[in-house]
Amino acid sequence: MPSNSPGNSAPSGARGERFSGSAGRARATATHPHPAHDAHPPLQIGILLPTREQAINGTYAAAPLLDFAKAAEMLGFDSLWAGDSLTARPRLDPLIVLSAAAAATKHIKVGTAALTPALRHPLIGANMAASLSHVAAGRLILGLGSGFPMPETEEEFASVGASFQGRVGRLDEITALWRTAWRSGEEGEPAEFEGKFWQAENLDRLPAPAVPGGPPLWLAGSDTPKVLARAATRYDGWLPFLPDVDAYARARRRIAELAEEAGRGAHAVTPALYATVTVGADEAAARAELEHYISHYYGRSLDQMRTIQAYAWGSAEKCAEWLGGYVRAGARHLVVRIGSLDPEPQLKEIAEVLLPAVRALGQSTTVGSTQS
Repeated sequence: MPSNSPGNSAPSGARGERFSGSAGRARATATHPHPAHDAHPPLQIGILLPTREQAINGTYAAAPLLDFAKAAEMLGFDSLWAGDSLTARPRLDPLIVLSAAAAATKHIKVGTAALTPALRHPLIGANMAASLSHVAAGRLILGLGSGFPMPETEEEFASVGASFQGRVGRLDEITALWRTAWRSGEEGEPAEFEGKFWQAENLDRLPAPAVPGGPPLWLAGSDTPKVLARAATRYDGWLPFLPDVDAYARARRRIAELAEEAGRGAHAVTPALYATVTVGADEAAARAELEHYISHYYGRSLDQMRTIQAYAWGSAEKCAEWLGGYVRAGARHLVVRIGSLDPEPQLKEIAEVLLPAVRALGQSTTVGSTQS
């Protein structure tokens, strides 16, 4: 999943970014995460918009995406997601697509899975996210990534003058800047930001988001100790695509422990999952369709990709049971990508069979009961 020229220097214009008349200064370590969640939040299941699939097929029409969004809401999905890439895996911009989707729907949440903040100037990113939060009337979640470690992504960073080296620290600093900007209009909150890569003043001139403090920020990452520590202390959610359910369970428990130690509470971080399913009664045909999808999406084989990402194929019942393993391991928000270049035919079956089956497991399972 899901992000600059090589080297550690900040992109042009990053340092000395100044807008006069600021009221205070925040350091780059200021993260201000959202308050802790309920101990047992309801299970939510979302669906990924096929923006990349459109691009692979050579079309960029907005109308089918909006039809997909409205159908997803009508069919009972809890959230709607869009990925981000400029040149590595091209597609329509997720913030613009989600803005249109939010305007075309009423209740479904919208989110990025995942946005690469480094591809945009931080102040532009803060403004776009705040604007989208208003269009979505507070329904926005931002899943964020530092950039998938592939040669195509490094080339993508270079194309916008962003540094690929040091991208993890840059992501954390951008999110700290965003949170400072989103709170800067509140009494006593700083309107300046001083970081290693970015400095800015007069952040209180930017529009405030619809939700005080801004939308929830989820870290799209793996289960390495550093990722888990960052998710537990800096972010509101954790969005991995781990192929091993036991590894997911261990990581989920570790995040809860670290969040508790940090004084945020064990349930401060939403445990999510990004998973790909290809639904079909003929298991061999479903696997072949998924293989075709992966080879066109990543230019790699399914066997290569399934060592790092979560995939399932076969009947809707089988895919539901597979996802249920993650629910038993503690996942509380599933982001489902349909592994097909023609995903619409599978949407209804996933909604009618997979959604109720997985939700039933969520209702009958004690969160995190999986042993590993």
